[in-house]
Amino acid sequence: MTDDIRARLSKVDACAVSDALDALGLDGATTGLHSVSVAKQIVGRAVTVDLADYDGTPSSRHLGTAAVDASGPGDVIVVAGHGRRTVAGWGGVLSAGASVRHVVGIVVDGAARDVDQATEYGLAVYAAAAVTRSARGRVVERAWNVPVSVAGVTVCPGDWVIADGSGVVFVPAGHIGEVLAKAEAVVARETLLAARALTGEPLAEVMGRDYESMLNGGGR
Repeated sequence: MTDDIRARLSKVDACAVSDALDALGLDGATTGLHSVSVAKQIVGRAVTVDLADYDGTPSSRHLGTAAVDASGPGDVIVVAGHGRRTVAGWGGVLSAGASVRHVVGIVVDGAARDVDQATEYGLAVYAAAAVTRSARGRVVERAWNVPVSVAGVTVCPGDWVIADGSGVVFVPAGHIGEVLAKAEAVVARETLLAARALTGEPLAEVMGRDYESMLNGGGR
């Protein structure tokens, strides 16, 4: 079942999933997150990490390490950096560990560093920014594999993640079936519209009066 969902989700795109969420009255689309390493689509289940400002209390391990060690093929590590753009919530050694475990990709609500290293590994990292400043002495892990807030969206462990050139979208695990069916209908409808546009047909006719309400019928 999970493999089937992943395969179907990989055939749509983040915009279609965002439209499907809109049509169903669900939250999940984010803003401000984009690829900072290799530009490729990622689809998988969320393994979450929640970060907090360092308060001087020594930490027994570096942020993200438990999530990396517990992750593998099909997983997307989602780091709730709470929008911090001046300090990295992800770095090169973490990318090395994620890469060797065949993690699908990384999403950071904040900044990442060592992005050239992630690119070398072929690891897709989506973040709000790329920086050089280390997390050491500045940011620590508060918890992992717990519900987190990412760019205003609540993400739970096991939720679905899809990211591509347009951005990052999360789908609650309990709604993946209906969201996926709606997204597939969106893609089918828009593919037909794009084909008409490519023939030179006037866009006023292609995108007719019902375009703004097409979500109700599975389009966008």
